[in-house]
Amino acid sequence: MSHPLLDKHRATLDGALNAIATRGYWSAYNEMPSPKVYGETAPDDGKKAFEAHLGKQFALDQPGQSGWHGGEQSPYGIELNVQYPVCDIETLIAAGEAAMTGWQKIGADGRTGICLEILDRLNKQSFELAHAVMMTTGQGWMMAFQAGSPHAQDRGLEAVAYAYREQRFVPAETIWEKPQGKNPPLVMKKHFQVVGRGIGVVVGCGTFPTWNTYPGLFAALSTGNAVIVKPHSNAILPAAITVHTIRAVLTENGIDPNLVTLAVANDRATTQKLVTHAKVKSVDFTGGNVFGQWLIDNCRQAQVYAELAGVNNIVIDSTDSYKRMLGNLAFTLSLYSGQMCTTSQAILVPAGGIETEDGHKSYDEVCADLAKAVTGFLAKPEVAHAVLGAIQSADTLKRIEDAATGKFGTVILAPNKLDNPDFPKAEVRTPVLLACDAGEEAKYMEERFGPISFIVKVADTAAAIALSERIIATHGALTAGVYSTKPEVIDAMTEATWRSKVALSINLTGGVFVNQSAAYSDYHGTGGNPAANASYADSAFVANRFRVVQRRYHV
Repeated sequence: MSHPLLDKHRATLDGALNAIATRGYWSAYNEMPSPKVYGETAPDDGKKAFEAHLGKQFALDQPGQSGWHGGEQSPYGIELNVQYPVCDIETLIAAGEAAMTGWQKIGADGRTGICLEILDRLNKQSFELAHAVMMTTGQGWMMAFQAGSPHAQDRGLEAVAYAYREQRFVPAETIWEKPQGKNPPLVMKKHFQVVGRGIGVVVGCGTFPTWNTYPGLFAALSTGNAVIVKPHSNAILPAAITVHTIRAVLTENGIDPNLVTLAVANDRATTQKLVTHAKVKSVDFTGGNVFGQWLIDNCRQAQVYAELAGVNNIVIDSTDSYKRMLGNLAFTLSLYSGQMCTTSQAILVPAGGIETEDGHKSYDEVCADLAKAVTGFLAKPEVAHAVLGAIQSADTLKRIEDAATGKFGTVILAPNKLDNPDFPKAEVRTPVLLACDAGEEAKYMEERFGPISFIVKVADTAAAIALSERIIATHGALTAGVYSTKPEVIDAMTEATWRSKVALSINLTGGVFVNQSAAYSDYHGTGGNPAANASYADSAFVANRFRVVQRRYHV
């Protein structure tokens, strides 16, 4: 029997199911922060809703609360001072496990319908969420709105659609009849119950607290599991708003709200205790290699879905659109000050230079022209601040300062500190471009998170492709790119990415950039190289989060 909320949102679900099957452009949630789309008062209402959280306790009415904790520092320098409930881990796990019984009973249709209602409700809060994302991560406004709200919601819906499809493959019941020759057949009735594997824990990241959280959250939730959201310590507010909305929708539909809770951990030991608990059966994580690998090595009782560090790279062989190539790269390297897991770090250029429609360009000319393109792109302050945002962490600032000294390579373009008139305390930095030889692997063969990129001098294009493949196989990558006018080069790079298992962008010169990923069409990560052991999203991302329990009897 279908659920009323599934019927209400059927068109949205059908659109998502069609999109993941055809991989064409489709979006359920409008990415433009327009009053015409979201309502004339939506921008003001969203800002007021965000501001209403500041300087207050964020009540969630969760069990096992022992106190309050905050401490988020806005990269824009505004005072947040939000306090969040600190709850006993054992109590949250027990409450989540108890809530799973009712969640299981409503079936896949009911779970899907309620998840769709949650996403619809979150979409109506897009402006509130965008302000929360912007002020905790340092993203510029447009990126915070798009990536933090509708794009994140699309990624959540994508997981729900995959989960619905995989669960629908399991019939509720069947008659099993086996012929016995002259004797009466053997007849049994069999029932098949989709059951969540257990508690899911989603460990959020500081830079994309919704975009990187929603896939795992909704994959685990829609497949029948309770979920504990453990946000990054400097980006709690977007997760808290999300959890609050989920709990409200669950309550409205007769489901125990403790199915989804927020875990604010004061120290790493608490997080480690949570993720290694025997009742925790899935862990989603986005972040650095040290803790990510610790999760993979130590959470033996759970399936770990981890997105880790990588060295994304681009091979430049030749181009027939030199200025547009440089413009595309300038935006790619500047967006959110490179604080993205998909930003290109290593740009591999042959020592003998490249051929363009404007003639031959030497390696040094490519370096100089890319530096000019970045500088020109960021020349207008309003563009620079909108694109760059602010540097989130002190560690990233330290890396930028180290890069500027020439520690990692010859400085082609030094970073500039920009003053944001709207946020005087914001730390804004333009990208750093460094030059080095392919043999200087210690400089570029590890992730330098932030606006730091290397133009690596390689012997020739064949060497560049081979180096790209080795970088990805050894250190991982979520994105790779190639620029070439030669089909044989594109074919060679394509085959290299098949072996290293990374997404490839070819000759991007327009309004799509190598570090952007579209829900329903682009697989974010392949799960096939060290940068990630899973993909957003595919069947594998959801199908192992539930089990099928059967019962049978003679009829």
